[in-house]
Amino acid sequence: MNAVVLAILVMVVLSLSRISVVFALIVAALVGGLYSGMPLAEILEAFDAGLGNGATVALAYAVLGAFAVALSRSGITEKLSAKAIAGLKLDAGIPNRRLIIFTLLGILLAFGISSQNLIPVHIAFIPVLVPPLLKLMNHLRLDRRAVACVLTFSVTATYMLLPVGFGAIFLNVLLLGNLNDAGLDVTANMVPQAMLIPIGGMALGLVFAVLISYRRPRDYQDRFLAHGDETPAQAARQLKPWQIGVLILALVGTVAVQLLSDSMVLGGLFGFGILSLSGVFHWHEQDTIFTEGMRLMAQVGFIMISAAGFAGVMQATGEVEALVTSSAQVIGDSRGLAALIMLLVGLFITMGIGSSFSTIPIIASLYVPLAVNFGFSPMAIIALVGTAAALGDAGSPVSDSTLGPTAGLNADGQHDHIWDSVVPTFLHYNIPLVIFGWIAAMTL
Repeated sequence: MNAVVLAILVMVVLSLSRISVVFALIVAALVGGLYSGMPLAEILEAFDAGLGNGATVALAYAVLGAFAVALSRSGITEKLSAKAIAGLKLDAGIPNRRLIIFTLLGILLAFGISSQNLIPVHIAFIPVLVPPLLKLMNHLRLDRRAVACVLTFSVTATYMLLPVGFGAIFLNVLLLGNLNDAGLDVTANMVPQAMLIPIGGMALGLVFAVLISYRRPRDYQDRFLAHGDETPAQAARQLKPWQIGVLILALVGTVAVQLLSDSMVLGGLFGFGILSLSGVFHWHEQDTIFTEGMRLMAQVGFIMISAAGFAGVMQATGEVEALVTSSAQVIGDSRGLAALIMLLVGLFITMGIGSSFSTIPIIASLYVPLAVNFGFSPMAIIALVGTAAALGDAGSPVSDSTLGPTAGLNADGQHDHIWDSVVPTFLHYNIPLVIFGWIAAMTL
């Protein structure tokens, strides 16, 4: 068995067994490295070298978590949730509950799409926007797994289809650039067209998740995100009009500073600093609130750091290229089998690395010569490489497309990363992506 495949299987099995994803990543990296023949010292060196790649994002999440807790502590989220619950009469069992749910999901979908192009903050909006909505979701009895599917679709499908913002990087810089570097002659307008069929599969998965899989009501408890000298409900009653204006300034300023500086850390610090100076919570509570916020995002941050180390070990084994080569040997002359195996190999590679952006350079250089030999058209090769690279991004335990939704939905400790984010998105997106990616490869 290939070392990369073994490592991914170990990580997935341990994660599904409710063992910490961080522990699963470390064990899987050791197993994969040792199985490939690497000495223990080299495994640890490769793991340590990769850790730094996830540190920046982890720190950014910690700061955004502090900003989210500060917003909750100010009482504004409690105030808005209480008004929405009372105004919509959610506790009275009104008949338009489904309409409100679809409206809320549509708003989250629009925010996710905009986060990739109009306001290119990627998943940074989730830890700030979603926690204040949790109480509203609770009274709607909305299954958070449906919300996770909506958020993952919005941030993943957008950059896979629309060549603007992060999509311009994924489609034009990475996918188009690496395909041409590998020997193809494709143009920018061909790439989104080739990805239409795979994205159509994801869209069907989203509809199935919202309308069928997670349509039934699910109960959650109302929990405060922050604790201090007074409850958020008490703080809400003492909010002055000018302080609400400062809160709006903090939200807008956080996004503006991030866009201007290209740093989520600076954006989060700016927002937290404005809230600290506004007097919406006592000055001596700053340290406690910041620590609570970092604790809120600790799981996500450590998973990102550990995933970077895991990816470093997998690349150091040299087994990624061996995986593609060994797969080619069992294909024979079947184009259909070739397309399927290339998609599944891409799934395993991206599941471990956790980022389709990082996977494209690896997959493109290996897949293009193989696909050309099997007679696939340029459009089919675009669909194969693009889908194979994006597969694990939508359902990997270490992908920011699943970690982002978990960061927001688990703010009150009632949303499990593996069973409520990873498994739902894997079932509803990765399976359709394999099927529709295969159809695209065989028909284009």
